[in-house]
Amino acid sequence: MDTLTPQELRDSFVNCSRADAADLPLPPGMHEVDWARREYLGWRDPRLPQRGYVVVPTPSGPVGIVLRASEASMRSHAPTICGWCQDVHVRRDVYFWSARRAGEAGRKGDTVGALVCASFECTENVRRTPPPQFVGFDAERVIEDQISGLGERVRRFAQAVVGVSRS
Repeated sequence: MDTLTPQELRDSFVNCSRADAADLPLPPGMHEVDWARREYLGWRDPRLPQRGYVVVPTPSGPVGIVLRASEASMRSHAPTICGWCQDVHVRRDVYFWSARRAGEAGRKGDTVGALVCASFECTENVRRTPPPQFVGFDAERVIEDQISGLGERVRRFAQAVVGVSRS
């Protein structure tokens, strides 16, 4: 993922107003982000615990998305697999996050959703050394495949939010 300035980050949001994008909190420690080790940048809103934000690199530029966690997900502690990183080795809370679609579809109330790690730690999860049951497998290849899969899944989510009209 390429480095983004605060303004570029705010300008990338496609499913909220420009005023809302200007007011959204920046990710904590943004100046310390290792952009080369990110398939997306995700963070929670410290003021509104059910709100999250992700910025996904796409061929047409970064796509910022405002997300909302399901109330049921906020209360549930049942083990669930993240649809983005698909991590099954470390127990983490997974929430159902929904995003209003961009443009006219979003104004009509259309949404897209996914089960995603509650604190958006997918980029760390896919880089974790595989557990012992992977003995005999090429661990570096497993990690590369996990990283590639995460990147593809978050891009598909961003495309679903944007729809086919984004150029």
